[in-house]
Amino acid sequence: MSKNYSKVASKILEVLGGKENLVSAAHCATRLRVVLSNQELVDEKKLESIELVKGSFLNGGQFQIILGAGIVDEVYAEFIKLSGLNETSKEELKKVADTKLNPLQRILKSLADIFVPIIPAIVAGGLLMGINNILTSQGLFIEGMSLIEAYPQIADLASLINTFANTAFVFLPVLIGFSAAKIFGANQYLGAVIAMLMVHPDLLNGWGYGASLFEGTIPSWNILGLTIEKVGYQGTVFPVLAAIYILAKVEKSLRKVIPSVLDNLLTPLFSVFITGILTFVVVGPIMRGAGNLLTDGIMFLYNSLGPIGGAIFGGVYGPVVVTGMHHSFMAVETQLLADMTLTGGTFIFVVAAMSNIAQGASALAVFFINKDTKMKGVASASGISALLGITEPAMFGVNLKLRYPFYAAMIGAAVSTAYTTFANVLAVSQGPAGLPGIIAIRPQSMVQYIIGMAISFAVAFVMTIVLSKMNKFNKEVEAA
Repeated sequence: MSKNYSKVASKILEVLGGKENLVSAAHCATRLRVVLSNQELVDEKKLESIELVKGSFLNGGQFQIILGAGIVDEVYAEFIKLSGLNETSKEELKKVADTKLNPLQRILKSLADIFVPIIPAIVAGGLLMGINNILTSQGLFIEGMSLIEAYPQIADLASLINTFANTAFVFLPVLIGFSAAKIFGANQYLGAVIAMLMVHPDLLNGWGYGASLFEGTIPSWNILGLTIEKVGYQGTVFPVLAAIYILAKVEKSLRKVIPSVLDNLLTPLFSVFITGILTFVVVGPIMRGAGNLLTDGIMFLYNSLGPIGGAIFGGVYGPVVVTGMHHSFMAVETQLLADMTLTGGTFIFVVAAMSNIAQGASALAVFFINKDTKMKGVASASGISALLGITEPAMFGVNLKLRYPFYAAMIGAAVSTAYTTFANVLAVSQGPAGLPGIIAIRPQSMVQYIIGMAISFAVAFVMTIVLSKMNKFNKEVEAA
């Protein structure tokens, strides 16, 4: 069997342009990840005809080859031997790949790297909030009453769950600050300190800022004629990102001028003080306004355009994922979740779920209409994976390769998202954007979410079959 893996690895190396074209290589659970000197030297047709190769795609500066769990370990071991490269970790490979990205791609990747590690905390908080909503929603199970009204003995349990649920959002800047400090190159603990400073209990609660501004009762520090508002930044995203970026710049600048013998003493002191002053005087107010404008703008488009806006967003979500720009939605989605009392939740998660379901449905349709054994195998496995929220294999291994399933998925996503927008389906947390995603949906929207998924699946599945019958795609279907 090892000879087969060696043969596969040799063929992959050949179609990638030989060892001279390799910069670095690593692997994850299912994919071989390589950074190439020249992407144009890759013969993708030959690559995907190789035994065991289930698909390939370029993402984040890395050329990724889908092989499957277990197989990728064996092929990678042989690949390393043949290429003469040293084994590389995923983190090391990411650093190499980053040099291949343009400035916009680097920004989007940085956002993804900041928010991905904190998703479990947001998911936990959101799901607990969903449970609290089930306990407190009027008429959900009992007409005219909530569960805590019908059963007062569980009222304190609901209150406890609500406290647990709010924690991740009240202290959201701390999570972001710690994570962002690592990405921007600052001391992570100083990043946490700056973030904790922004939610200090002595400050006016960030959610009460609007009312205090209207009443003219905002507390402040008056220092040498400079007035600094004592306002917190609970539940915000952009102010803390900007503050930590400044922290990183200040810290690096100080290390260049402060003698090493005093570094541990003076660098943290001045880094926190300078960044703190800049945060409350300049950065915080400006970025709070920018974050509010962005969130309000997106909510305005969503609310004013209604189903039409939903259809547009749902239809283009698939192509946006291909570019990697969907990572930029994380900051907006986190802001929507953090301000849930006003927004009600996030519609972005719902759009992502509808798109993923559609991609999975199209891939499964290919399983039924395509005659190629290898393609059928990839389509069935990747289609099910997409329904569960992991779309890469379906999108890159099947739908984009044949084109017409991808178009069908865009149509399915557009139609279903138009419906979910009309029905005002919102999520109260992040989670697996697919069939399991129902656990992240607010209770009053769960039925509509299921209907939306059914529409997405049915439309994408049927449209895949319809498009496959069109003359434009007939030859591709037969050849695939």
